[in-house]
Amino acid sequence: MTPTLVRQHSPHAGATPHVDLRARARDWSEIQERMLVPLYEAVYERLDVGGDTRMLGLGCGSGLALLMAASRGAAVTGIDSRSPELLALARRRLLPGEPGAAEGPQPPGTGGTRARAGTPRIVEGSPEDAADPTAPAFTLVTAFEPTGCLAGDSEGLGELLARATPLAARGAAVVLAGWGPPERCATTSVLRVATKLSDPLRGTASWRPALRDDLEEVAERAGLRPDGSGRVACPFGYADTGSAVRGLLSTGLFDAAVAATDREQVDKELTEALHPHQRPDGTVWMPNVFRYLIARVP
Repeated sequence: MTPTLVRQHSPHAGATPHVDLRARARDWSEIQERMLVPLYEAVYERLDVGGDTRMLGLGCGSGLALLMAASRGAAVTGIDSRSPELLALARRRLLPGEPGAAEGPQPPGTGGTRARAGTPRIVEGSPEDAADPTAPAFTLVTAFEPTGCLAGDSEGLGELLARATPLAARGAAVVLAGWGPPERCATTSVLRVATKLSDPLRGTASWRPALRDDLEEVAERAGLRPDGSGRVACPFGYADTGSAVRGLLSTGLFDAAVAATDREQVDKELTEALHPHQRPDGTVWMPNVFRYLIARVP
């Protein structure tokens, strides 16, 4: 639920005091990020992503969606400005032999700008930093971080899309993602802990249930033309409760709750909320539905 996995939302760097950002990034990439694999697969299959695809991944985080597209033959570029720790993991995944892949973050605008044609590019910065005047326009833009789960996040995504779509070809697909109906998402009851413990007087955004038209409203504000949508089952499965707590905290959706109380209190409340979803063997299983919208660049 960044970076920016449930929004499934990747962790925001520095959002909560006293957070080990490297450990948080690892928890995201090793535990939580894979929960949206069915969503990525469904979108790539529907859009026939392959060797003719030039993809720009907004809020790419640690790069799993990019890696899956690249494995289908797509030329991928990922951008993010929120978490150098996650981008370091993305470089390790997609550019294991490149300088900086193991060492960590690189300066904004770098990470693939000198790459060979077809080599994945990982860029820390804004959409403008991802521009490559020597390459064809992007044919696919993805914003897989589910939107509509925090107050104000859809406005931020609309602004990001407005800056990114000029890099895309006319008619290019733009994919937005969000949670499905709360009644079809078992994790809703767990995410309510974030709202229960957060302090609205601090002005920090806490989780809210997704609304039916969240994605369409973002597309409209960005000047995009809706062209289809779909729903995908994305169950959240964890080896045990401790793993589930770490994975969910890595999303950033509980940052306001931690700031309003403390990490120990949030851990306790999360563990209690997860109890109904724990199986006899100790694993945690929560069926969920996610939604995606395909829009087109006019």
